[in-house]
Amino acid sequence: MPKLTVHDAKGKKVGTYTIEPTDLAPRINKQLLHDAVVMYQANNRQGSHQTKSRAFVSGSTKKMYRQKGTGNARAGQRSSGIRRGGGHIHRIQNRDYSYSLPRKALQLAMRMAVASKIRDDEVTLIDKLEFAEPKTRDMVGVLRHLDCSGDSLLISTPAYDVNVYKSARNIAQVSVSPASDLNALSVLSARRLLVTTEVLDQLKERASAKGGKQAEA
Repeated sequence: MPKLTVHDAKGKKVGTYTIEPTDLAPRINKQLLHDAVVMYQANNRQGSHQTKSRAFVSGSTKKMYRQKGTGNARAGQRSSGIRRGGGHIHRIQNRDYSYSLPRKALQLAMRMAVASKIRDDEVTLIDKLEFAEPKTRDMVGVLRHLDCSGDSLLISTPAYDVNVYKSARNIAQVSVSPASDLNALSVLSARRLLVTTEVLDQLKERASAKGGKQAEA
């Protein structure tokens, strides 16, 4: 079975962690990952785009000239959609792009995304990540020791840690997420994944619990 090297905050090897991608997901379904990512991206859309129809264009509603006898085509108000400065005939309106997939499908997609990172050797494992106080300099030092600088990085902690979050929030291309908030988009958007052994333990436990329930069903 493949083994991941466990490092400490100084970058020294302190052990190994045995894990298979199949421990998190039986297989990696690209279609499910695509569907999950598209859903998250759609839910992030603001949807505030709009244009004006003739009802929303400012201006006089007076008829431009008489109906007959001018030699011109008949015309109503200046806000007509066929005239320059008029409203759009089929105007773009505000809309909500959000939709949802089944919760179990999204949870499986997240585990598939982490499994793909493990398969592609894009996971860096650390025994623990703790700071006595928020220090960006200390976080930069840890990332340098672990050779995680330069690429986009997602740091996952067992639970929300305000010191870890504040230490990393000013570093470019670095984001922090507790294990409970991971999703397929956040995992796949980052080039590398920095996690603690406890996070992998949590993910394996959830995967085994889901597998057990499915077997009972």
